[in-house]
Amino acid sequence: MADHMIKIDSDKCIGCGLCAKTCVAHNIELKNGLARTLSEHCLMCGQCSAVCPKEAVSISGYDEQALPQKEQIRLNPGQVLDVIRFRRTIRQYQKKEIPAHVLEQILEAGRLTHTAKNMQDVSFLVLDKEKSAAERMAVRLFRKIKPFADLFNPMARNVKIDDHFFFFQAPIVIVVLANNRTNGILAAQNMEFVAEAHGLGVLFSGFFTSCINISPKIKKFLKVPKGKKAAATLVLGYPNVKYRRSAQREKLNVTYM
Repeated sequence: MADHMIKIDSDKCIGCGLCAKTCVAHNIELKNGLARTLSEHCLMCGQCSAVCPKEAVSISGYDEQALPQKEQIRLNPGQVLDVIRFRRTIRQYQKKEIPAHVLEQILEAGRLTHTAKNMQDVSFLVLDKEKSAAERMAVRLFRKIKPFADLFNPMARNVKIDDHFFFFQAPIVIVVLANNRTNGILAAQNMEFVAEAHGLGVLFSGFFTSCINISPKIKKFLKVPKGKKAAATLVLGYPNVKYRRSAQREKLNVTYM
């Protein structure tokens, strides 16, 4: 990440103390009725600038400015639950391209997702022109592994690894990369919600994600940066199948203590 610095404008500061109370790093204090930072060691999470009523706190080093929240936005809980309830993995896709602005919004959802310790370590590979080449490499790897899987998994024996085993001829595949796997998975989940909002179907390809992480050859082909690993692979396209009812689930398993 770029170098960032917390800046507090003493002319705007009213000494309300909200930034100091909000700072998770305990790096802001009030002195003589004004806020000030204690050191340069900070998460740069932006909580202090977001809570300041007078825009006295800012963070340098970003290309974009913080956006003001004009109104509280709340999703309808029942609708959110229905999106989750009726969501199904898609493996049948129309031969229809995904518009650039839709892809940009999906990627933006990943970029905006919060990360542990504000690492902002998530990046993305969009497989378009090289999608088929990457899939062929993964198919060759899985064809070598399959005889061993057949020995231990009866379901594996029924699976045919054809040339489209991973991507099912979907138009776009996004690989989510991260230093911290949890950060990448969180980003992928938010990306799925935006994709679903645009009417797209999504497949989380755990098989292809595994191929990247176990194959130095595939990792090199995809130019995965050192220190990063594949956290999730989203296979995206307009569905060529319609599911008419929800999937059944086991009853809620929860313990209140």
